[in-house]
Amino acid sequence: MADELEGHINPVDAFTLNLERDPLLRATIVAVAVFDRSPDWATLQDRMERASRLTPRFREKLVATPLGLAPPRWIVDPEFDLSMHLRRARIPRKGGMPAVVEFARVAGMTAFDHDRALWEFTLLEGLPEKRAALVMKFHHALTDGVGGVEMAAHVVDFAREAPDPGPMPPAPPASEHGSTEALADTLGYRGRQLADAAGELLRVVPGAVARTLARPTETVTEGVETARAVARFARPITRTLSPIMTERRPRRDCSTLDVPLDGLRDAAHGVGGTLNDAFLAGVAGGLRRYHEHHLAAVDHLCVCMPVNVRTADDGPGGNKVTLERFDLPVGVVDPRDRMREIGRVCRELRRDPAMPYASAVAGVLNLLPVDVTAGMLKHVDILASNVPGFPDEAFVGGALLESFHVFGATLGSAANVTLMSYRDTCHIGIITDSGAVVDHDVFRDCLAEGFAEVAAA
Repeated sequence: MADELEGHINPVDAFTLNLERDPLLRATIVAVAVFDRSPDWATLQDRMERASRLTPRFREKLVATPLGLAPPRWIVDPEFDLSMHLRRARIPRKGGMPAVVEFARVAGMTAFDHDRALWEFTLLEGLPEKRAALVMKFHHALTDGVGGVEMAAHVVDFAREAPDPGPMPPAPPASEHGSTEALADTLGYRGRQLADAAGELLRVVPGAVARTLARPTETVTEGVETARAVARFARPITRTLSPIMTERRPRRDCSTLDVPLDGLRDAAHGVGGTLNDAFLAGVAGGLRRYHEHHLAAVDHLCVCMPVNVRTADDGPGGNKVTLERFDLPVGVVDPRDRMREIGRVCRELRRDPAMPYASAVAGVLNLLPVDVTAGMLKHVDILASNVPGFPDEAFVGGALLESFHVFGATLGSAANVTLMSYRDTCHIGIITDSGAVVDHDVFRDCLAEGFAEVAAA
């Protein structure tokens, strides 16, 4: 898409915003960072103000276009007020980490004010031993996990005594958004879409014609394979594979789990795989145990996994992922065989010819009634995400970051399990739909056993 169109939300994010008419499908992400002491408040304020200027999306809000003729636009909020997004509070005495997780749980279930930028950070003080936690809530349209880590680079330091960051950058100018400007932009958006499409045809068609003339059989075969891949990518999900995680409710439960990074990485390398293969194998092992606990047998479950599609030309932040769904081999008992099978499936997904068409598919799905697309998403069993974090010690306002857990959006699925690696630990955030998972603690314990089994392989 041309640069002129980047002010409008992309079709994938427009799709998720449209789905939020159903509260079960809110695309809200909450992360919890725990520090060895409370970050210096003035320094934290300064760094967040600086980050909002270096990454203007932090100062932007979404506005609808006239008559919905184009996707919503990002505009710089002329009334941006950092104090509405960065707050400070104290947890109840003896509340400890359970109070922090509870705060994060409620934040994740609470809708955003769409008249402001789509993020809220709250510093919670009062943890034992003078520790503190920063609860970060943001909409998936603002950024994905990898983009969030990129944006965090404007806030964190890699030494307790932070260097002087230099003069404060200028604030981005507020956007013009009167009715006249909005209508002109909407009409211009459609015109630019047509011009871009025509330009793309002029660029692609001559080469396609040449390939067809040179290799007619191969070209037709490739076209058929791509069409089949797109159809598979967009196919509706009409039933839930899990026989027990079938109900959905607008309540979430959260917990955390920590696994040594070397254990998972070494296990994966032992079978020629990746950390992601070991992560998914641990999730699959936990899901098998959870179903066995409920006397249910299952061979495969439907998993959705974000795939990072950002390029070197993309700036920090932004939502640059597409969701791939596939059948997770839950019934493979041996963890080594499970990692091998998952690795094979994931390698095929990376070569999926439908991947470049994800945005177009989302645009088409966005035309369907919300009830139709919501019904499809509520048959997904689980979302799983693996985000690489900082490999070295990180500090904020003189405070050492001890742990970082992410509670991703369930988007209608039964659960979301997100791994964030930091230093030598895989910090795992677990969030479940209370209708699908009626015993969250059992679910967490089963996942812990699944990861321990993989690490021991």
